[in-house]
Amino acid sequence: MSTLFTPFTQAEQLENMLEESITKPVLIFKHSTRCGISRMVLKRFENSVEKYAQQYRLYYLDLLNYRELSNSIADKFEVVHESPQILVIKNGQVVHSASHYDILEINFEKFI
Repeated sequence: MSTLFTPFTQAEQLENMLEESITKPVLIFKHSTRCGISRMVLKRFENSVEKYAQQYRLYYLDLLNYRELSNSIADKFEVVHESPQILVIKNGQVVHSASHYDILEINFEKFI
């Protein structure tokens, strides 16, 4: 896992993310460590996201160890759980979500 990401491991972090998203977009990468597709997408994503590390606050959610956090996100933002999945949060709202290979097609500049 890249050091660019902050591990998302506690429910309390979600409120902090919402506050952070007012000044800087927040990106949550939801990853299943048992899924080959998720592993491949994460690796490719890590290679491309470095250029946005200053413009975004990046979080990583391990779905196998923190599935309840993923469920909380799905409930809070009314987003269907998928894996792998990216959520872009700006001003306290999910402004974009994508899953699987669609993650690699996102133009992150438009959310800055």
